Amino acid sequence: MDAVFYPDRPTILITNDDGIDAPGLRSLVHVLLSTSLYNIQVCAPDSEQSAVSHSITWRHPLSAKRVIIEGATAFAVSGTPADSTSLGISKVLFPTMADLVVSGINMGSNCGYHIVYSGTVAGAREAFLQGVPSISLSYDWFGGKSTVEDFKLAAEVCLPIINHVLVEIKKGSYPRKCFLNVDIPVDVAKHKGYKVTRQGASIIQMGWRQVTPDGHGAHMLSTMTMDTDSAVPMGAHSTTMSQEHLLFAREVRQPQLDEGDKASDHKSLKEGYITITPLGALSRADDECMAVFKDWLPQVA
Repeated sequence: MDAVFYPDRPTILITNDDGIDAPGLRSLVHVLLSTSLYNIQVCAPDSEQSAVSHSITWRHPLSAKRVIIEGATAFAVSGTPADSTSLGISKVLFPTMADLVVSGINMGSNCGYHIVYSGTVAGAREAFLQGVPSISLSYDWFGGKSTVEDFKLAAEVCLPIINHVLVEIKKGSYPRKCFLNVDIPVDVAKHKGYKVTRQGASIIQMGWRQVTPDGHGAHMLSTMTMDTDSAVPMGAHSTTMSQEHLLFAREVRQPQLDEGDKASDHKSLKEGYITITPLGALSRADDECMAVFKDWLPQVA
């Protein structure tokens, strides 16, 4: 049975990349429903889709299966976060289009260059490309310290952002040339406040290691930017494997680097701020590169 639809309430579509059963998504839905302020739609991948970036399903149909989440109308989709958002706002799955799309809460931060890899951010970006306001939410999970309860706290501290965005949307004053990427610090209960930041150039250097055919111990972390202290062994090294069938798994080679920009997302997040980073969808090179290639092109000709 569908959840009761209230015409006087704004509608929020929730998606993610950790899958529809992930604690981050369930906590976010629960907190939003507890306010009795919104109609909640959920359209999220039916399985883990971390680090799939903005990939879409093209060659075969998607399946959408009804999932029971009390108070919401929810579907699990056999696709990516971008697929889930696109289907969710298409009016094919739900009779009404959401006023706002929120993607998350991701298990791990999404800052710097890792925004490119992020399925969570892609879920919000797809809505932006379709003209629907959107926000991606990520919690800077730290293995051995963070708990599932932290997702509830993370959702609660994001409520003022979500509320204000919806107010601006209703007034017609919300900027449509960007979407928001929000990262919540590890110690969310003691955060230092909200801070508008720029996308930085931080990145975890990844490498490869050969693993045994049974893949014992080899698996990806649920996010590209989960704190490296929470990393697990990626697999046992093998020197006896057949040269015709080699298996390799990723591993962290170097911690995430800070680029020194005090206004960057990663640096501010690590200082304890809830970072709010406006993003666009264009990948423009900086002015210095443009100048170099304007001088370079006549020589090619």
